[in-house]
Amino acid sequence: MSSVLKEYQALSIEWRQAINNHLDHSLVQRLDSFVSDERRSTEVYPAAGEVFTALQLCPLPKTRVVILGQDPYHGPQQAHGLSFSVRASIKRLPPSLRNIYKEREADLEIEPRESGELSDWAIQGVLLLNTVLTVRRGEAHSHKRRGWEAVTDAIIQAVSVQSSHTVFILWGKPAQKKTRLIDKRHTIIESAHPSPLSAFRGFLGSAPFSKTNAALITHQQAPIQW
Repeated sequence: MSSVLKEYQALSIEWRQAINNHLDHSLVQRLDSFVSDERRSTEVYPAAGEVFTALQLCPLPKTRVVILGQDPYHGPQQAHGLSFSVRASIKRLPPSLRNIYKEREADLEIEPRESGELSDWAIQGVLLLNTVLTVRRGEAHSHKRRGWEAVTDAIIQAVSVQSSHTVFILWGKPAQKKTRLIDKRHTIIESAHPSPLSAFRGFLGSAPFSKTNAALITHQQAPIQW
């Protein structure tokens, strides 16, 4: 069994059973072969064993918020399986994450922190998911349209079906296309992507953090400590 399949089989039974209802497993096998070949020939992020970190830290029954990104950071030592998050050892935060912290400060008056690791969000029930879960070093979108989209669509559908209420935060047009997978009983918060290319066209000033907590409280759920 190769890397992707092995990591998938290591997920909790709740995640696997829910995802399996929406997933073509022949596609997963082809994806597994592709990622394994890539790892043999080049450097791929995140490292093997970290591809499904978001699901490992955020159990399906506890998922209250989904933040959807695109693909992992493609710089060395950055990606570790959580969208928009970087390892605590990274001193220079990526521009998108700096804008997320800037908006959080404006929205909730929380000062930016030095660490870019967002695992504390994940363990509170925030699923930090990308639409593509691996990437070649230095080549953004290099693993796009190789099968990951079907896997992450199945994850989104699993949350939509299993949860009585989840807040889906969709930043940018690629993420917003996923609304078709989300039941109307959930809360959807949409804006531009936090990338410097689009942050000033609708992300900054969008107040996603306070809106998320307001929606959670309305549905008798605990707010996130952002």
